[in-house]
Amino acid sequence: MLRIDAMRAVYPQLERCVVVTIMGAVAAELQTIGHRPNFFYLQHAMGLASSLGLGIALSRPELMVVVFDGDASILMNLGGLTTLARYKPKNLVHVVFDNESLLSVGGFPSATSTGSDIAGIAAAAGVPRTTTVGTIDAFQVAFNEALHADELSTIVAKVKAQGPAKFVTDLSLLENRFQFKRWLCDATSAKV
Repeated sequence: MLRIDAMRAVYPQLERCVVVTIMGAVAAELQTIGHRPNFFYLQHAMGLASSLGLGIALSRPELMVVVFDGDASILMNLGGLTTLARYKPKNLVHVVFDNESLLSVGGFPSATSTGSDIAGIAAAAGVPRTTTVGTIDAFQVAFNEALHADELSTIVAKVKAQGPAKFVTDLSLLENRFQFKRWLCDATSAKV
């Protein structure tokens, strides 16, 4: 499965959600599918997308928050999983695209290429709903179930180590920040 195809498959469901992505391929590919003002591309902060998503989920419980993360990113901040599990926001879906590499910063193998199991780590940390999927159909089902579960969920989507030609977005960091802030201020409810 390709990460961009997985995001395309759930893109229509993202319209009413707060979406936070990690830097690199995830951000670049989501923007090529189509930018929306409710998307925040977290640049220059590898490992912190889940932390930002948690803060938004806790401060805005009426909004559904989706975090698109990467395996190398979450491995840089495993403490983020324990913090997610501690607070268990019911309005947060954490998707980890696992390509078993640090594709955006050189392509060398991540710990998942030698057996580390992110869904297992999340479950052991106390995340109530975890699953690993490897096909578009399974991803769509898991994502839809997580959106409606009313429970913190982590979905590990196994994807090929293939990305865009460039790992940057065309939207300036400041413009993304301002659009996102305006959307958050105007949003009244994004429950799906």
